[in-house]
Amino acid sequence: MEETSREAVATAVQRVAGMLQKSDQLDKVEQYRRREARKKASVEARLKAAIQSQLDGVRTGLTQLHSALVDVKDIQSSLADVSKDWRQSINTIENLKDVKDAVVQHSQLASAVENLKNIFSVPEIVLETQQLIEQGELLQAHRKLMELECSRDDLMYEQYRMDSKNTSDMNLISIYFEDVQGLSDELAKQLWMVLQRSMVTVRRDPTMLVSVVRIIEREVKIDRRMVDRKKQTGFIPPGRPKRWKDKMFEVRGILKNVLEGTVSTRIESTQAVTREVDKMWLVRLLEITRKYVLDDLIIVKNLMVQCFPPHYNTFNRFFSLYHNAVSSRVKELAFDDLEANEIVSLLTWVLNTYKSVEMMGHPDLYSECDVNQLEPLLPQDVVNELLTKYITTFTSNITGWLRKALETDKKDWQKETEPEADQDGYYQTTLPAIVFQMFEQNLQVAAQINGDFKEEVLKLCLKQMNFFLIRYRDQAVMYKEEHLRDRQLPQCYVQYMIAIINNCQTFKESINSLKRKYSQSSELSDSDTAIERTLNEVAKEGCQFLLDEVFLDLENHLNDLLTRKWLVGSHAVDTICVTVEDYFNDFNKIKKPFNQEMTNEALRRVVIEYIKAIMQKRITFKNAEERKDGAERMIKEAEQFKFLFKKLAAGEDTDRLCGAIAAIAEVFKLTDPTLLFLEVSTLVSKYPDIREEHIQALLAVRGDASREMRQMIIGTLSENKVSSSSVTQPIFKDITVPTITMTTMTSMATAKLLK
Repeated sequence: MEETSREAVATAVQRVAGMLQKSDQLDKVEQYRRREARKKASVEARLKAAIQSQLDGVRTGLTQLHSALVDVKDIQSSLADVSKDWRQSINTIENLKDVKDAVVQHSQLASAVENLKNIFSVPEIVLETQQLIEQGELLQAHRKLMELECSRDDLMYEQYRMDSKNTSDMNLISIYFEDVQGLSDELAKQLWMVLQRSMVTVRRDPTMLVSVVRIIEREVKIDRRMVDRKKQTGFIPPGRPKRWKDKMFEVRGILKNVLEGTVSTRIESTQAVTREVDKMWLVRLLEITRKYVLDDLIIVKNLMVQCFPPHYNTFNRFFSLYHNAVSSRVKELAFDDLEANEIVSLLTWVLNTYKSVEMMGHPDLYSECDVNQLEPLLPQDVVNELLTKYITTFTSNITGWLRKALETDKKDWQKETEPEADQDGYYQTTLPAIVFQMFEQNLQVAAQINGDFKEEVLKLCLKQMNFFLIRYRDQAVMYKEEHLRDRQLPQCYVQYMIAIINNCQTFKESINSLKRKYSQSSELSDSDTAIERTLNEVAKEGCQFLLDEVFLDLENHLNDLLTRKWLVGSHAVDTICVTVEDYFNDFNKIKKPFNQEMTNEALRRVVIEYIKAIMQKRITFKNAEERKDGAERMIKEAEQFKFLFKKLAAGEDTDRLCGAIAAIAEVFKLTDPTLLFLEVSTLVSKYPDIREEHIQALLAVRGDASREMRQMIIGTLSENKVSSSSVTQPIFKDITVPTITMTTMTSMATAKLLK
């Protein structure tokens, strides 16, 4: 207390010191004193009020405690009186046992009197109920059944109350009412039968379906009441709870089994034919299934839902039942020995049609369900197994189809009539159309399944196409070899070889079309590269075969070039030009770019054969006049070749190639041997691929170059040789100069001596 007083004094001193820090504040001391006095009076007043309030509360509490004490004493006294009275009444209660038994007996008798009418009329009601069930009056039959069950249950309950251990009386009641359980079972059968035919019933007589639902709902209420009474008394009538509603929808419930059976029967009944009767049996089966399921679910949505209470979730239950039934049926089909086209039909229907607007995603059903939440009809491993089986079968089939198509095309090559021409006049056969029609059909089918599978089938087609083209090239080679054995057969060899070449271009265009249409990838695969390479090889070999045919006809005329016969006035080049032009009238039926390449190659071969004739030294000019006549003839014939091949639309190398003949002619035409080195140097600068043996052969044909001059020219050119690696189209590279053997030299010397 003293410590508190000291703290208060210290605080007061501190406050006064704070108020009187300045000299002018001394004038306000009296004002400060009055203000502090008012505050002190206010605080004291509040303290007095608080203390008074606390005192009033204590006084009230003491008063209530006193009253409670009085009440407790009164209750204690009353309990003592009750305990005394209870001890005195025990004997009296035991004396009332007879009264209690009489009350129970009175209650049983009252129940018996109440059900007396029903008890005596049980056989009659049973018969009437049976007739109502047979007549389909299910609501009335159920009402009668409830009356019978109520009478039985009340009697058994009273007996249970009187003596629960008296089984004989219970059995007596059960025997008397034994037909009631049979009626209940019979009625249940009728209910399940109506539900089994619910899709038909809801169309013809929806009130019957409503009656069935009302009966089931009644039984639910009775079951609930009986179960509650069992909790209170321990008694429950026989056959209760019936649990009809639970049996409708539980996992192995009666109604669920019934409906599953109904749906399964509905689905299985769609298979009217088999593969032996109709090749399109599966397509028909799936289409009928689609139609039946869709029609049934629309009926469920529009009619059946109205017959059931909302909490039954009717549509979703039926939707699930149909989905499971379809899934089971599809799995059965998947494990059958399906053919390739049947696998595609099944997978297309499962993966695309089933969830589309044509079936489960139909606009009439869309508002009631989400098809994206449905489980797949087929597990992914089964789908993969079917796809693998299809790929295996398709690979085998397409190999057979391609082989058969090639055999058919080979037969056409032997025909005596020309092949057909397209709208532009180019020869062709039906092979590309047949092959790519097969590919197109299978890719269209694969595209119906999914994009990845479509890509896989396209890759397979291209892979098989590469194998096929290799066989196609081999057959073209065999076709050429067969023709060489007898050039009169086949009669239309040239035309069909042109068609083979054109087919290569058609194959290229068709492959590119398929890739644009069915592939999302723009990258070249190994198959693409191999196909491109093989097609080019087939086309180039075909062009080579045709040129071989031309040069077989030109062989004798080419042998006449640069001979004495040629020098005195042979028409070999005229014949060569006429023959080439005649062949190229047919070669015009070759598509681009192969026709252009073939024309260029024909020009190149003609020039090379001409130069080969020079290099073979078939003639040696004896004097300047012969050299002049021969050179002028060569220049004229070079112009003939140039005119011909420009007419045939050869490439830019026409002047260069034909110019090689003219350049050689200039070497022969030169009259001053001292300028021969310059002329040969000009030739070498134009055609860097010319070799020493070529120059020696040219000088030998000229006939007036001494040995020293030849050595000087060859030596000088060797020292200043120009690289030929930059030449894009070499001419002399493929021309060999025949070597003169000892035998040849001897024969030539002998010939000179004889002359």
